[in-house]
Amino acid sequence: MSDTNSQIEAAAEIRARIDTTTPHSARFWNYFVGGKDNYEIDREIGDQIKGIFPGLVDVALSSRLFLGRAVRHLIREEGIQQFLDIGTGLPTADNTHEVAQRVAPDARIVYVDNDPIVLAHANALLTSTPEGRTAYLDADLYAPGTVLEAAAQTLDFSRPIALIILNTLGHVADYDQARDLVRRLMAGLPSGSYLVISDSTATSEGMIAASNAYNASGATPYYVRGVEEIAGFFDGLDLVAPGITQVTSWRPDPDVPAGPTAASVDAYCGVGRKA
Repeated sequence: MSDTNSQIEAAAEIRARIDTTTPHSARFWNYFVGGKDNYEIDREIGDQIKGIFPGLVDVALSSRLFLGRAVRHLIREEGIQQFLDIGTGLPTADNTHEVAQRVAPDARIVYVDNDPIVLAHANALLTSTPEGRTAYLDADLYAPGTVLEAAAQTLDFSRPIALIILNTLGHVADYDQARDLVRRLMAGLPSGSYLVISDSTATSEGMIAASNAYNASGATPYYVRGVEEIAGFFDGLDLVAPGITQVTSWRPDPDVPAGPTAASVDAYCGVGRKA
């Protein structure tokens, strides 16, 4: 069979895995940040939730801005030039590799997701500067060993790596399991590596109501957690100042628009270093 036929069959298999009859978290988030890779069912639940809690749009936008600030800080201040981004989501503006390679052209980035809608758009995540490298893994958060082994084909595990997990751990229903997955991933990274996490939090009645409405839609559930639970993911790590805080308050950049005000955002984040 020719390479062309194999590629056509692979693309057809990916499309067959995409369910357009129920809302999807990656497409739903894509709609909130102004993207075009979503369907009517995603826009319907998005509009419903915006009616319940408009602040969820601020969470989506401000979380994206936090990603950029965290990546730039890690490169400029901590000397990190390798990133393992799990739960990638759909490509939008200022993806991790774009932010990183703008500052450090030789940066290496591995994206990890096991979602067919993300896989279908993975080529947009595979652009790179000539000096750097990017890769996409069709792999699962629930298999840390597999993720680390595959990432080692692109990343140098003798040097520190930043593990990024944004707005993804809420999909793991059991908190202890979510903590264990983070622990196992960090255990496989060298000393001097960093953990970057942000997630929506149960810090207002509006956010809790929005989460309940989303979970009732038929989409893969997303469980908002308390701030102390977000902090628990960083046990054993040295937190970078200002510690666990709202995404809008983590090292705001005076040269970049601040986005929503801190008081309006039900999402917390942190960056921690492995000794």
